[in-house]
This record gives sequence, C-alpha cells and structure tokens, in this order.
Amino acid sequence: MTEGIEGLFARTEEFPNQGAQARLAALVGLEETVDRLVSEAVVLLDPDLANAWSSKVHGKVIPAVLALRDRTPMFIFAGDVGVGKTEVAEVLGQAISRAADADVTLYPLSLTARGRGAVGEMTTLLTRAFERVSKDFARTRRADGKAAAMGVLLIDEADALAQSRELAQMHHEDRAGVNALLRGIDGMRTDRLPVLTILCTNRLEAIDPAVQRRAAAIQVFERPAIEQRAALLVRLLSGTKLQPGNIDDLARATGDAEGRGYGYTYSDLRQRLVPEITLTAYRRGTAIDMTIALEVIARTSPTRPFGLKDE
Repeated sequence: MTEGIEGLFARTEEFPNQGAQARLAALVGLEETVDRLVSEAVVLLDPDLANAWSSKVHGKVIPAVLALRDRTPMFIFAGDVGVGKTEVAEVLGQAISRAADADVTLYPLSLTARGRGAVGEMTTLLTRAFERVSKDFARTRRADGKAAAMGVLLIDEADALAQSRELAQMHHEDRAGVNALLRGIDGMRTDRLPVLTILCTNRLEAIDPAVQRRAAAIQVFERPAIEQRAALLVRLLSGTKLQPGNIDDLARATGDAEGRGYGYTYSDLRQRLVPEITLTAYRRGTAIDMTIALEVIARTSPTRPFGLKDE
C-alpha cells in the first residue's frame, strides 16, 4: 500500500498481493457472488475479451457484444452493515488482477477528506478524484486496445455523496456533488478508461436514480443463509472439539430467533462471536466445545439491521 494521494484517497493498494489473496479466500459464502462480479468487471474494463469470445463461438462480433461498450463500468454494492459489501469491494481488485492478468490499483476515497463538509468542497473533491484517476489511466491501453493496467475507485458510504436529488430538503451544494459524480463516471466511460467505480451503501433507496441507472450491476448483499453460516463456522472453528453436527446446530442458532427476525452477519460471526468463544475457552483453560459455544451465543446478540429501531 502507499499513502493517500494529495489527501484524496486513503492508502491505495496494488494488486496482486498475498494479503489481499488471503482476505479474498476468507470470503466464505460469497464465492459465487465474487466470481460473477469479477467476470462482469473484466469484460467492462477490457471489452476486447468479449469480442474474442464472440468471434470464437459466433464467428463474428455480434451486436449484443458491441452493446457492452455502452455500459458504465460502475457497480453499486448495497446491503446491511456487516454483510461483506465493503470487504468484497476492497479485495475485488485482487480477483480482477488474477482473472485479467493485469496490475490493478485500488483508490479508496478518503473518509477524512469527505468529512470536512465545507460548502462546495465535496464537488471539488469528487472532481479532483476523478481527474487524478483519469490521469493515471489515460494511457494504459495498448495499441491493440487491451488494458495494461486497471483501477478500482471505491466510494464507501456512497449515500452521503450520491443521495437522490429528488429530496426536497437537499442543499444545492449536495446536488452539485451528485452532478460532479455523474460527470466523473460518464467521463471515464466516454474515454474508455479501464477503471471500475464501486459505490457501497446501506441505503440503496437513497442513491440518486440517475446514478442507479448507470450502474452495470447493483449487487444487494444479504445476511448469510444457514448454509453460508455453516461454511464460515466450519472454517473458523476447525481443529476444535466441535463435530459436524455441532456446527449445523450453531448455524441454526445464529439465524432468526423468536422475537428477533434476523440472524448474524458475516462480521458478527468473524469479529464478535468466534473471538468471544475463543476467549471464553482460553480464560477457562479448556478446549472449545458446544457448551461454551452455546453459552456465548446466548449472550452475544447479532447486529440489528440498519434503520431498525428497538422495540
């Protein structure tokens, strides 16, 4: 990683790298989603790959493939807190790098820079961010059209930047910020820059309709189903005294419950539940077993869905 550029970005990251590969491998239960997103991203960033496929299987480049060039290389990742959308966004460049056999750079828009809130500053920030990324990738396409390098521009908590201009109470400076975002996205598409923009949000409904219409993909991340919870728990609790049947019971216990219509998120399992199970066993000097796991579940509640109030 390198330090943020001109205060615009948090620490940028170059892919491929071993740390990102380890994070990618840890996304248990999200493999199918990642594979689909990577396939789409690679074609968006390097349309010649689809041309080659069409020529091979159809004997020519069909109109449906040509239509891909009109799509905006932008994804919107939506979903509750802790469901993996930001983690996927941060390591997707690793998977893209391996699939496209190209170096990829992640540019995460700095939360610090976004948070100062001065009038007009957001518009200036977005304009500078797109100008900087566009400059870095203006000459990365070779003569044959293939991208020698690719970029991912990540805008987390995007509803703070791209909120709907239909809101009556929206300040005119915020409207200008949305317009700057649209100009930047459209400019990179027009210039055919190999840069994927990813917007992450907890509130898809708050994102401006014009931004949503431009997205090549809107991926809604859900809380893990019982099969996904079981797969993650098997990975995290391997080597303990827990048996396969115990894991199935724990997967059920971390789902919906009476009086609570929601289960644990990926973050709840990785960062709260399993660490607390481990620490409890450590403090007692015993092995991790079903008794300890159920005891911890009983006192460790899952994160409430975003926007859900206490009853």
